[in-house]
Amino acid sequence: MSLLQLLQQAQNGQGLSALAEQVGLDQAQAGDLTNLLAPVIGKAAKQQAESGGLDSILGALKGEAQAGLFDDAAQAASPEGAAQGANFLNGLLGDNGTNALAEQAAERTGIGMEQIMAFLPALGAMAQGGLQKQMPDASIDALQAAQSQGAGGGLMGLVGGLLGGSQQGGPDLSALTSLLDADGDGSFVDDIMEKLSK
Repeated sequence: MSLLQLLQQAQNGQGLSALAEQVGLDQAQAGDLTNLLAPVIGKAAKQQAESGGLDSILGALKGEAQAGLFDDAAQAASPEGAAQGANFLNGLLGDNGTNALAEQAAERTGIGMEQIMAFLPALGAMAQGGLQKQMPDASIDALQAAQSQGAGGGLMGLVGGLLGGSQQGGPDLSALTSLLDADGDGSFVDDIMEKLSK
């Protein structure tokens, strides 16, 4: 299951439409934006893990209260939830990456920047909460403990495990691995990632 599929399943399939209502989008617009944004967020997280930033991703997912951001669209769209989502996205995309991603989304969907800038941080919060539910604190603690002890070749061994290598005796990373595989990983995702890196 990809991050896109996870978000589509939020709140028994009603999460994205509920989130759209919170920020003044219709269901079709929310679907278009999520189809565009979720693979980019997933790929950015995967690239960060590959480049040695796995620990920061795991740190962002700790705290099981975050699951509420996935289970309740109003919480994700609240000022606190949106701020948390923006911090999560900035950690993945860089300080200006969220704005750059919003500009790309506006260009490709025709939806106004103001609406996208309301939706994107809330979507980030929902994604963060959904990833946390897939990777509970106990799993993160076990992974970080293994990393601190140098198990599996240290950080690079853990990244290898995340990206499909063997992780003998360690926590199961398969859920996180699949979530970071961008769904519809086509040229538009690569195009956007290239623009974000400039």
